Amino acid sequence: MPREPTRAKWVVPLPRGTEPPYRVFVNGVPQREGVDYELHGRVLVFDRPLQKEGRLGFWRWLSMFLSIAGTYRKNDSVDVQYTAGGRQHVATGLEIIPPDREGRPAPGS
Repeated sequence: MPREPTRAKWVVPLPRGTEPPYRVFVNGVPQREGVDYELHGRVLVFDRPLQKEGRLGFWRWLSMFLSIAGTYRKNDSVDVQYTAGGRQHVATGLEIIPPDREGRPAPGS
């Protein structure tokens, strides 16, 4: 029997001490568990591409500083509203681990 091809997964570790329920947003748009992402232990797993803009190199930073050019790279933001210690909190701009790093342990796990 042929194996089903595995789809690439983008992983977002949740902050320590978080407790459900979670409200998840990507670029400010509410996400639905089971539809837009899956919850696997203490990580959110997305099967659609998510990207964080990396650090700016010197020349790109200089060109932006001098208003010669801007930056137009994709920069997704994953934000989560959660409960910790009985109080509501919001974590913004969580780390996105792309599929090529998926086998490495997530920070804080």
